[in-house]
Amino acid sequence: MIRQLILSYVLLVAVALAAFTVPVAFTLTAQLREDTEESVHREAETMALLLAAGDRPSRQALTTLARAYRDQTPGVADVLSADGGAVPPLPLPDGSADAAFTRALNGGVTTSWGPAEALGGADGLVTTVPAVADDGRTVGAVRISYPTADLNSRLWRIWGFRTILALGVLAVAAAIGAMFARRLTRPLRQLNDMASKFGDGDLTARSPVTGPPETQTLAKTLNTGAERLDVLLRAQRIFIADASHQLRTPLTALRLSLDNIADGVDDDFVREDVDQATGEVVRMSRLVNGLLALARAEARTSAAEPVAVRDLIAERLDVWRAAGDERGVRFTAGPVDERLRVLASPGHLEQVLDNVLSNALEVSPDGAAVTVRAVQDGEVVLLEVLDEGPGMTEAERARAFDRFWRGQGLTGRGGSGLGLSIVKQLVTDDGGSAALADAPGRGLCVRISLRQAAPRSGG
Repeated sequence: MIRQLILSYVLLVAVALAAFTVPVAFTLTAQLREDTEESVHREAETMALLLAAGDRPSRQALTTLARAYRDQTPGVADVLSADGGAVPPLPLPDGSADAAFTRALNGGVTTSWGPAEALGGADGLVTTVPAVADDGRTVGAVRISYPTADLNSRLWRIWGFRTILALGVLAVAAAIGAMFARRLTRPLRQLNDMASKFGDGDLTARSPVTGPPETQTLAKTLNTGAERLDVLLRAQRIFIADASHQLRTPLTALRLSLDNIADGVDDDFVREDVDQATGEVVRMSRLVNGLLALARAEARTSAAEPVAVRDLIAERLDVWRAAGDERGVRFTAGPVDERLRVLASPGHLEQVLDNVLSNALEVSPDGAAVTVRAVQDGEVVLLEVLDEGPGMTEAERARAFDRFWRGQGLTGRGGSGLGLSIVKQLVTDDGGSAALADAPGRGLCVRISLRQAAPRSGG
């Protein structure tokens, strides 16, 4: 927008300059050429009058004037008699048989701009006039060849000065236009900064109420909406904390009661019923924990920050290797560039990896391997987790991110069905995407796409 405003302002000034300067320059150029033609024509007419007089004093004056014109001006004056010969004591002109002399001897006047033979082929103004006696006879012709190098230089200086002046005016106009454009668009930039921060999760971002009345009204409206949304999210977080406390406590108490009952019962049928009830309580606890985790993910308020991918992968694999060793499942990482960084909210990528690795561990057979790798793909980073489990059909992959949907893994029968839903929510909140594909050979590949962050300075 700033560039468009500056361009419009400069274009307007350029049109004004062209409208007022170019016509004046053309008029001045035409005036200088016309003045030069009039001056040369007047001198040629004067010499023609002296030639037409025919008396001795006039002939001497013509000779003196022609020689003085040659010696004291850059031009050349040539005189030709009616029979095409020289007019003594003046020499015979160069090119005495040219068309201009022929026309002048027939009573015509010729004026031309271009190469002149009398000037050695240099550009000039050539004016040829007849010398007509009182009785109407043409007694000769006078040709003046005047070089135009000085005139052309003067015209170039005029156009050059005006061009430089116009460029200077345009530069000043661009500077002034940039200043006013930035001042005019400053409220819009402030609104954009506020919207960007708000979109990244910074709910404390507010826009200054400045600028024209329209932008002030817009800023007030956005600030009011942001304040209300912040209040609603704070209330949601309070509800999540209260729900977490109120639901977990009775479930824990219920499980303890069931455990106590089981310890004091000798009847195998009653013990079986108690164990079944305990299993349902455990499942309910997992479901509550999953719902709370999903609610927290949907209530994200923190802004995305650069995260070093290789360090994070190494940290999470170290945590999961202990669980993998119990079943002989190996957790490995592919080559990852140490400069690779992504934009993610604090704690999000850790939770994403934990959920995906947990699912991979549950569906992997004993002795299998789980591989994590990350590569740069244009402006995004692809984070892939590959397992050697049974994989999924195309229909199952289409439903895998639905809430409470559970696949038929080898050992993954105790989950809540919310793990991949949480993964998708967290990744989407950070401006990325999540997808499932078949792993090479066998198993499932969970592909996470995240925005790439700028590398660290000096990295």
